[in-house]
Amino acid sequence: MQAGYAPEPEPAPEPAPPRGGRRRRAGGPGRAGDDAADAAPRRSEHSVPDDEPAAPAAVAADGEPPRGPYDYADVTEQLAAVVEQRLDLGSVIIPVPPGGQLQVEMAGDGTPQAVHLATEHGRLTVAAYAAPKTPGQWRTVAADLAESLRKDGAQVSTETGPWGRELVAVTEGADLRFIGVDGYRWMVRLVAAGPTGAVAADGPLVRAARAIMGETVVRRGTEPLPVRDPLPVVLPKDLAEQLAAAHQQQVEAAQAQAQAAAAQAAAAATPRPVMPQPLPDQPRRGAEGSAMQQLNRN
Repeated sequence: MQAGYAPEPEPAPEPAPPRGGRRRRAGGPGRAGDDAADAAPRRSEHSVPDDEPAAPAAVAADGEPPRGPYDYADVTEQLAAVVEQRLDLGSVIIPVPPGGQLQVEMAGDGTPQAVHLATEHGRLTVAAYAAPKTPGQWRTVAADLAESLRKDGAQVSTETGPWGRELVAVTEGADLRFIGVDGYRWMVRLVAAGPTGAVAADGPLVRAARAIMGETVVRRGTEPLPVRDPLPVVLPKDLAEQLAAAHQQQVEAAQAQAQAAAAQAAAAATPRPVMPQPLPDQPRRGAEGSAMQQLNRN
């Protein structure tokens, strides 16, 4: 699946609110303040703990501060104007970069488990999670993630990105960059994965990752969920039908193979009938005995 992605420029941002407050800005994804009367979107929240130095002002690829991620409730009307340029996955609505290919990771029961965007430079994965109303979950998740990666032998470092803390991990299989943003009752995380050197901060993969994160919309919903639980992934209807048909074909093919293997095993276990061996030629016997016996009588 491919779709174009060309963010429009946005006017200068409003002054930042007090630390820990909610930032609000006119406009929305792909509609950078077209009308001053537009509803102000509730964008992501990011607080800097007292023991951590404040990050410098975030700057996106076009020189402007990042606009998102957005809360769905605040950009519903603006989103309708660019819906054809977005991929709606239920809990997250994301743009697809030019040339991006959609990869769906399925669970054993055939439900979507994760959705990836494959690009020529690497793979991008966006997922949203339940979180408290107050920000701060990404900081905790990042610390736990760094510890887990180090235990697995990865080289982990921390860098400052447009939304604050980002994790960079060098593993045997790939280089990874984790970008997380806290929102209102949600946290969204993007993972960029690629070959050695692909997740450098000034590389094309990370630039694409930050552009996608800045245009992502999170649909949290009202259902209460445990903190850190992933928000469900829901595929578009046509894509879901295609994957369901493909999954059913795989199931039927696996069943046919299993039946064929069982038939072969049953045939091998069935005893074959023993054919009687021909007896050696015996002397011909007449009505009065064998020929030898008849000679003896004579």
